[in-house]
Amino acid sequence: MKLKQVTLCLSLLLALYIPAAAQFLSLQGEWEYRPDPENKGLQEAWYRQAFSGRLQLPGTLDDAGYGNPVVPPTAKDTLLHLTRKHRYVGAAWYRKEVTVPAGYSELLLERVIWHTTVWIDGKMMGSAESLSTPHRFTGLKPGKHVIVLRIDNSRRYDISHRLMAHAYTDETQIIWNGAIGRIGLQKPAPQVQIYPEPAQKRVRVTASSSADLRLLRNGKLLAAKKVKAGESYLPLNSEPAYWDEFNPHLYTLEVNGAPVQFGIREISHKNGLLYLNGRRIFLRGTLDCNIFPLTGHPPMTKEGWVKEFSVVRDYGLNHVRFHSWCPPEAAFQVADSMGLYLQVELPLWALNVGEDTATLRFLKEEAQRIMASYGNHPSFCLWSMGNELQGDFKWLQQLTDALKKQDNRRLYATTTFTFQKGYGGWPLKEDDFFVTQWTNKGWVRGQGIFNTKTPDFLKDYSAPIDSMPVPIISHEIGQYSVFPDMSEIDKYTGVLDPLNMKSVRHHLQQRNLLHQAADFTKASGKLAVLLYKEEIERALKTPGFSGFQLLDLQDFPGQGTALVGLLNAFWESKGLVTPEAFREFCSSVVPLLRFEKATYTSAETFEAKAELANFSGKNYSTAQLRWAISDDKGKQLAAGTGNIKHALSHVTAATRLNVRLYLEGTPYTNQWSIWVYPARVDLAAPGIVFTRSADSALAALNAGKTVLLNPDTAAIQGIPGRFTSVFWSPVHFPDQPGTMGLLADTAHPALAAFPTEFHTNWQWWDLVMRSKAVVYDALPNWKPVVQVIDNFVKNRRLGMLFEARVGKGRLLLCTADISAQLDKRIVARQLRYSLQQYMQSAAFNPAATITANDLTALLKGK
Repeated sequence: MKLKQVTLCLSLLLALYIPAAAQFLSLQGEWEYRPDPENKGLQEAWYRQAFSGRLQLPGTLDDAGYGNPVVPPTAKDTLLHLTRKHRYVGAAWYRKEVTVPAGYSELLLERVIWHTTVWIDGKMMGSAESLSTPHRFTGLKPGKHVIVLRIDNSRRYDISHRLMAHAYTDETQIIWNGAIGRIGLQKPAPQVQIYPEPAQKRVRVTASSSADLRLLRNGKLLAAKKVKAGESYLPLNSEPAYWDEFNPHLYTLEVNGAPVQFGIREISHKNGLLYLNGRRIFLRGTLDCNIFPLTGHPPMTKEGWVKEFSVVRDYGLNHVRFHSWCPPEAAFQVADSMGLYLQVELPLWALNVGEDTATLRFLKEEAQRIMASYGNHPSFCLWSMGNELQGDFKWLQQLTDALKKQDNRRLYATTTFTFQKGYGGWPLKEDDFFVTQWTNKGWVRGQGIFNTKTPDFLKDYSAPIDSMPVPIISHEIGQYSVFPDMSEIDKYTGVLDPLNMKSVRHHLQQRNLLHQAADFTKASGKLAVLLYKEEIERALKTPGFSGFQLLDLQDFPGQGTALVGLLNAFWESKGLVTPEAFREFCSSVVPLLRFEKATYTSAETFEAKAELANFSGKNYSTAQLRWAISDDKGKQLAAGTGNIKHALSHVTAATRLNVRLYLEGTPYTNQWSIWVYPARVDLAAPGIVFTRSADSALAALNAGKTVLLNPDTAAIQGIPGRFTSVFWSPVHFPDQPGTMGLLADTAHPALAAFPTEFHTNWQWWDLVMRSKAVVYDALPNWKPVVQVIDNFVKNRRLGMLFEARVGKGRLLLCTADISAQLDKRIVARQLRYSLQQYMQSAAFNPAATITANDLTALLKGK
């Protein structure tokens, strides 16, 4: 057969391939390798020449320690992402002598970046390219042979903006050279696609050639049939056992004795809502951005995916979006068995779709390979053409429409959100679902709300999604950065070096702040949990919503070191929230409260409407909802059923109350904090000079007086207050205010009448938004009562509340506004009261001493 004919047959085989349908002989073990960075090829009789080294396949050159040592050119570059210990991009040759048994005529390389050419005994066998599916080659003859692979991980097509698509990137996984997953010989077998037709109690099967088919469930034979190439039907012979997150029932189709796993499920949408098997579902999702920091590539065995997906389920999630890449076979198999709903994407994150015809050809072929390789898996529920795409939407629409017509087993979208003008605010007619940050009518995630709107817990996203024709899923919600956890550094024992985190650690050491790093992590992380909770609950409260996708439950150590996860990059806890606590607001059943605000006076009544988000398939009623209100010590103050109306007149001192809602007879419960302050407090403070003028303060201090200085924020050179933490990354987005929440000394008597945790909570919103943090780097031994956590790039000493001796006097400096509109700003009023009570007590005895010049420089930012 001529080479052109071999290549054509190979292409057809790749387009039709379905995995797990052949007997397999592994070629795992030692292979010789020879890099070819200048792409010179090898000389005559090259397959017998000496190669430069040996390594294990499956494996990569990174595993073998081969490649150029990576030294980031600047400190900023160090902070961009984890650093490969060795990097090699280009062609490399791999050789092994093998004995091919009779019948094992197909060579399998389960996953390769990006292009493979195979020679047998010096004769070219064929070539293949894919980032998402196995590379396969047919035509091996029995006997002893020398197999040589030429693997080239160079970029072949323009699929990615700044090389950030997660199928081909050094941002999360790495651009490795080698072969991972199964590598070996197998007997070719008929390739099948399985289309369940539960209404007819049958399955439709298309086969690439004649085959013996046996349909089984739980080992019981349901039907058997010998078929020819083409389409055939097998009866279920019983009521269909549907697959979903609660009952992931699976069937097996044996093809010439080899098993192919599938499930019976029907995913659809109606009136803008998402349905599975005729029942409404809600996607509680997180992203998988190909982050595997020990290997630099995804796991290829079930064990690795069981670890990740078990954590996903443990935190109450039922959905994973694979951002700009497609996972391997093992991921689908584990998701099938766990009942996870997966969104797969083409390896595409581009702002110029359509400019290069070769790239378009590759993407069309890659889509066919993905469909053929993984289409039978019931977990493969959603398919998007890529992440935040821009460019030729007509081409994207045509591709989406063609795939929909070809295979109706899942829902499709032209893109997962887009910033392209005219496209991001409403779905296109080809879209079966719509993933977005906003619609033409408003935001559908907290990023656009939490820093601009006074906290209220009544609202949802009903207005922005009014008349939405397809299911809407909020795009990449969260992205609240958490301060780096220095204890994570020692976990990096693989091919990646956390130079980014080491750089932060070194900077903290230089600034003598390393001893506070763990507190920064915990305080910023607790704020992130708070914000994620409200993000998720707001989505669950929206009647027409169909889901959310977190970015991310796990840290994202690329794109500027975006540590936005509640878990670290290894899917391990940072100690911020337990799975049990997270499931209170992220589960198939979530009790919800709608209430006006977080802060009250004792003259008010707390009113809340009790609701239930129920996507469990069980008939729970809001009549089962019970509530209880308790104080900070756990003493129950009130209890009842249904909606809440509770007078707060019993509160005589400022306190935080816990409001718990639970579904009687079930484990489902949820809770919220509210803060209640006395309706009236006496702000008269004899002996204390309260002033907004630094000059007046200095004069009073020089006279030996006690001064509460609350300067106008407009007169302070400082960092503008911001309630939420850094968005995504202070490296990737350096122009944002860039703070990461508060760290309060809760034991300090200045806060005795102002109940607070050590971290930011909702009662701080008004104070933070009317504040400026001042930089006290020039006074490194000064410890503020309320510290503001700076971002991990700058690591400045920032504070909001300080005490010190200045001259003959004593000073308390507060840079949050506790002066204006105190009749309405009850939290500011209470903080001022607490500070003045402290200043009038014998406990007010500041240990630190600063000069008048120090104070002036502090406020002027010098």
